[in-house]
Amino acid sequence: MCRFLAYIGKPILLDNVMTDQSHSLVSQSMAAREAKTDVNADGCGLGWYGERSMPGIYRSILPAWSDPNLIGLLAQIRSGLFMAHVRSATSGGVSYANCHPFTHRTRLFMHNGMISGYRKLRARIEALVDEELYENCQGTTDSEAMFHIALSRGLLTDPHDAICRTLFDVAAVTAAHKVPERIRFAAAFSDGEQLWGFRWASDARPPTLYYRPMNGGTVLASEPFEDDQAAWTAVPPNTAIRISADGAVQQSAIDVPYCD
Repeated sequence: MCRFLAYIGKPILLDNVMTDQSHSLVSQSMAAREAKTDVNADGCGLGWYGERSMPGIYRSILPAWSDPNLIGLLAQIRSGLFMAHVRSATSGGVSYANCHPFTHRTRLFMHNGMISGYRKLRARIEALVDEELYENCQGTTDSEAMFHIALSRGLLTDPHDAICRTLFDVAAVTAAHKVPERIRFAAAFSDGEQLWGFRWASDARPPTLYYRPMNGGTVLASEPFEDDQAAWTAVPPNTAIRISADGAVQQSAIDVPYCD
């Protein structure tokens, strides 16, 4: 499973949360604490909003800890809304196209999770993507497929409803083709003004997801980046949260049936 981090609020230098913490995201690429795999070395990526509406994007197939270009960017970029991801591949090879975050127009999306049997089901799941969006799919991961399915179901206008519909439709494909229904999904999405987080699983074992206030902003992360975890709040299972730039956090249920 991958690790990710997102921030919204007062503009900060990215290295404040990416490298300067005791258990930073770059550290998690070498030694994650709450993931199935300790090492997340199958690429890394960064997306940030600056002076223009279109986000900046950096992706690399190098592990985050050994990518000097990433480390250099983190020390120089200041942003009030950004996302970062370190990858441990569950589907799709190590390639630039398979690195997160994924983007569409002014939107950013990244994912931690998996669809069981994805190699067998890939054609059927990709068939859920609208034809006009399919040509934008460049990689081979279940993550990018989920993003484009959600785009096909209205992610640009109603993120919560689009993600619920996506999870329901993908679960229906796995059930119809007698693949054990095991979909684990944690994701972050932004339109450049707000940040959404999602945590759900078909087997009641969703990937970890937390948030906390910090230095005039709010951090959303796969796992805490500090030894003292008291300031962090776990996102409940089957829950979506929306975080505004002023720090307001709203929760809503992801009302999709699942198996215990």
